[in-house]
Amino acid sequence: MAIAPSRRVVWKEAEGLPPVRASRLTGAWRRLARNKLALVGSLVALLYVLIGLIGPFFAPYDYAEQDLLAASQPPLSDGHLLGTDQLGRDMLSRLVVGIRISLLVGFGVTLISLVVGTLAGAVAAYYRGWVDTFISGVVELTWGFPLILIAVILAGAMGPGLPATVLAVGLINWAGFARIVRGEVLHLREAEYVQAARALGVGDRRILARHVMPNVLAPALVMASYYVALAIIVEAGLSFIGMGAQPPLPSLGVMIAEGRNYMLLNHWVTTIPGLAIVAVVLGLNLLGDGLRDILDPRLRSG
Repeated sequence: MAIAPSRRVVWKEAEGLPPVRASRLTGAWRRLARNKLALVGSLVALLYVLIGLIGPFFAPYDYAEQDLLAASQPPLSDGHLLGTDQLGRDMLSRLVVGIRISLLVGFGVTLISLVVGTLAGAVAAYYRGWVDTFISGVVELTWGFPLILIAVILAGAMGPGLPATVLAVGLINWAGFARIVRGEVLHLREAEYVQAARALGVGDRRILARHVMPNVLAPALVMASYYVALAIIVEAGLSFIGMGAQPPLPSLGVMIAEGRNYMLLNHWVTTIPGLAIVAVVLGLNLLGDGLRDILDPRLRSG
């Protein structure tokens, strides 16, 4: 039985055919390329990731350096591509650092929520019984608390700052992943291949790891792209009201908050970080739509 497949593999390699994994990646890229909006979203998201990773290393000034003699200079002014704020701080330098903070919070919180929520939802749906009742109750209890209330409580206990923001967003977001994964696993646990593996005496952990979890990653990843955008918005909102990143750290929300009293004089202090939030959130949402089209077989046209 093992000789024939090996000969087929050798024959395919001799013919120059692409491996199965490469063929799947090529097909996924083609489906993404056919969706123009999703392609634009992926390019925007990639651009922002690159800015967040390497942008601060190429910032022309220190993001906290003040120069009152150069305060409120408009974009494209001498030495300041995006202008300066009311304290003479370079907007470009502050923007790239603010994008890094937003991406770190967005991806970091979403990664933690994805892991915790996926495991919790899979265990609840697969074992059912009191395990499902307990985890589902915790999920409903978590969603019963407004995010802003949790943020206020954590800010009061820990003090305002990014750690309280990360905990507040993470405590809410994991529940969304748990609900989505639970619904998928409830369907998968009755699939024929899962029933066959169970009849052959395969352990529950192996069934979950080999047969269930790979099939729930697709909807979880699609949801993760939306939750990264949500985390960025929440971080900016909490920073705007003073419970997120604290000055002089240039979070995008902090930049908008600091410039809101000067909008009639130098509107770019608020519009530039505001447009940055809009662009990255829009790009991530378009990327999520593209991932859904690629990973959901029911939406494939060919």
